[in-house]
Amino acid sequence: MKLSILQPDTLWEDKTSNFAILEKMISELDSNTDLIILPEMFSTGFTMNTAENGELSDGETYRWLKSISEKRLCGICGSYIVRSGRKFYNRWVFVAPDNRSKYYDKRHLFSMGGEHLNFCPGNKRITFKFRGVRIFPEVCYDLRFPVWSSNTNNYDLLINSANWPQPRRDVWMTLLKARALENQCYVAGANRIGKDGMGISYSGDSRIISPRGEIMASAGKNTACTITAEISIPGLKKFRKNFPVLKDIDKFSLII
Repeated sequence: MKLSILQPDTLWEDKTSNFAILEKMISELDSNTDLIILPEMFSTGFTMNTAENGELSDGETYRWLKSISEKRLCGICGSYIVRSGRKFYNRWVFVAPDNRSKYYDKRHLFSMGGEHLNFCPGNKRITFKFRGVRIFPEVCYDLRFPVWSSNTNNYDLLINSANWPQPRRDVWMTLLKARALENQCYVAGANRIGKDGMGISYSGDSRIISPRGEIMASAGKNTACTITAEISIPGLKKFRKNFPVLKDIDKFSLII
């Protein structure tokens, strides 16, 4: 599977302009890209203004994702603000060209930024298969919680869509690598660059990491760009067979 991460300079609460920026970046990708990965809140930035920016699950941003998927014949994913009744969710959404979709609501809300005051947390992990790859999604702050990420040999690729601030960029890079090593999986971390409407700066550092902790592709710092890498499921299975860490994993149940 060929993965491409987009690392944009996301404009504050401006969906139309952000869609245009992302479309230009997508137009430069290889036509055989299987999965396009976008950052957290890719259409608005990490805003707590849910009333103005929230939308229904099949709203404007979902329709945009669907149009890209159909046009490019690939999967596409990232998070945005979804309204359900009177509640708002930081929802990661995946759309495939066969009209199939999956979603995950961010479990660990960033309380230091007031996210828990404006959003409801998700209450379940999900995994799903796309083109032979078992995928486990997370959103930003989820990355800090290894129990939530624990792989019981039920996923091959961990995707984290983030708005991870520049002051903690070393933490971002360290945790991405740690999740790959401890879970014997590929990891794709998508982050943004630039400064948001709250004055918070983001350095990017998006990357794709192998199960051995090798950096397969890195976007670097403060650069709007795309990165691409090809992951191998036969190679992953061989690695797990030769070095079967996951068979010794601790058994536990999550209580939510």
